[in-house]
Amino acid sequence: MGFAHNNVLHANHFRKDWQRRVRTWFDQPGRKLRRRTARKTKAATLGIRPLTLLRPAVRAQTVRYNRKVREGRGFTHAELKEAGIGRKEARGVGIVVDHRRRNLSEEGKKINVERLQAYKARLIVFPRKAGKPKKGDSSAEDLKAATTRAPVALPDAFPAEPPRKITDAEKEFKAFRTLRVARANQRHEGARKARAAKKEEEEAAKKK
Repeated sequence: MGFAHNNVLHANHFRKDWQRRVRTWFDQPGRKLRRRTARKTKAATLGIRPLTLLRPAVRAQTVRYNRKVREGRGFTHAELKEAGIGRKEARGVGIVVDHRRRNLSEEGKKINVERLQAYKARLIVFPRKAGKPKKGDSSAEDLKAATTRAPVALPDAFPAEPPRKITDAEKEFKAFRTLRVARANQRHEGARKARAAKKEEEEAAKKK
């Protein structure tokens, strides 16, 4: 080890018992097997119920990742209401509810309502006691239908659009100019309203 210039000398500690402090991973194959058997046991315990709960399709946060669609925490009250599912009923049939989330777009809300409706169409609710069905349980015909554990798939992040010709209206549309005008209108809206109100007051004063 060479030294140069007027730097601090190293105080290297080479006599530590580092072998005792190393984290080993020799039980990885065993853990893998345990996890697999635990999944099988859970699947057998659940019977024909889905392995995971139903969650909404949401966009990932920030401009960098919002092109990605992922599962959110839970469905909003508005989405459940539009799909015709009660809050307590939803929790009983494997649908997660998030009272904090808000719908910021009609498109996102529509996607999740469709997701709930697709789940509801496939849902079979077995009665607790055979032969004594209660309100909300599936009919005898539905109980005989084939069951599946396949989850409701997430929608495509960007639905594919078939190729087409660009229209004349699209060619003439000035996107940058439209955005600038919209921004200017939003910025000057308050001042314009105040000016109009002042003008009305002045005209009313003149008439008096």
